[in-house]
Amino acid sequence: MAIETVDRRARGLRTSREQAAVGSLLRRLDWLLLLALAATVAYGLSAIAGITRHDPGGSALHRQALYAAVGTVLFFGTLLVDPGLYRRFQRPIYAGTLGLMLTVLALGSVSHGSKRWINVGFFTFQPSEFGKVIFVLALAGFLADRSRTVASAHVPVTAIGLGLLPILLVFVQPDIGTALVYLAALGAVLFFAGVRWLHLGVLLALTVGLALAVLWLLPASGINVLKPYQAARLTGFTHPTSDPKGATYNLTESLTAVGSGGLRGRGVLGATQTRLDYLPAHETDFAFASLAEQRGFLGSSILLLLYLLIVWRGLRIVTGARDLYGAIVAGGISFMFLFQVFVNCAMTMGIAPITGIPLPFLSVGGSSMITNFLAIGILQAIAMRSGGRRRAA
Repeated sequence: MAIETVDRRARGLRTSREQAAVGSLLRRLDWLLLLALAATVAYGLSAIAGITRHDPGGSALHRQALYAAVGTVLFFGTLLVDPGLYRRFQRPIYAGTLGLMLTVLALGSVSHGSKRWINVGFFTFQPSEFGKVIFVLALAGFLADRSRTVASAHVPVTAIGLGLLPILLVFVQPDIGTALVYLAALGAVLFFAGVRWLHLGVLLALTVGLALAVLWLLPASGINVLKPYQAARLTGFTHPTSDPKGATYNLTESLTAVGSGGLRGRGVLGATQTRLDYLPAHETDFAFASLAEQRGFLGSSILLLLYLLIVWRGLRIVTGARDLYGAIVAGGISFMFLFQVFVNCAMTMGIAPITGIPLPFLSVGGSSMITNFLAIGILQAIAMRSGGRRRAA
């Protein structure tokens, strides 16, 4: 009986300590990041209500709100996971990334000429979206474990080789936009891991050379890597008026929508580009153009400032991370988030190629919404366990 009583007390003591530990972690939340996330999601949902109000299938607000609710649950669940666990399981995580890409190529459904989605009952998800985050987690673990030799050439070369496998699998779906996001994340984790500038410069030169070869050099010799419509999309922004009824139609309508919004916007009823569906994909790829038309420069600036606040807090987390792994992950996620925002907004204004990258928390789609919640949740998990002197590895 005495042993049993002691055991109960021990269990009670452990439970109290565990509860105290969880409470201590929650008190260390980055409240500015949490408020920025909540404000961005709320603003995005209100914008979606206006953007999709007159769509033939009805408003997408309720569907997006459901995805946001699922993402919120996963966000708080992520807070309870120590990021060090991802580092210990980096190999299974990397294998899972490749598995996701291979699964979609084998079992994915084809839509608009691309095989990117998998149907699971009532939900269609895009594995490459979820793969963005686990891609960063896996490569960060590889680089953090080799922090002492990261300045040598073989570590970044190996990391690039590991990164190119999932990038190529995404590229052949084909999903050029998401492949670019993976490539940006690869460059970010290499930078935050401390790879030498020379090696980063070589990577940049190879990327530019590859792009030139795919878009111009190989087609000039009769080898077409991309389909004609893909090449036209990527190069159309350099001559936006070359084919306004064909290859550059989307860009032309997007520029019209953004320009017509003015300072305060035209409102939901006055936004004819969106309401009358002149602007294709106004709820997904060109959601920012629709927002600019309806809410103008001021409304668009609010969203961009909220994005900037999230990125700023992410970079602050990099500087306070408890170890190199947390810093690399936080840096990779923050830059990946910034890259998506920049490219999506830039393409709607004609200063970047049209790539189909969704705008975080605004473009309609469950996979993107949930993935961004998970990414911010991991940032918060790193912030909650920061403080003190950073460990080198």
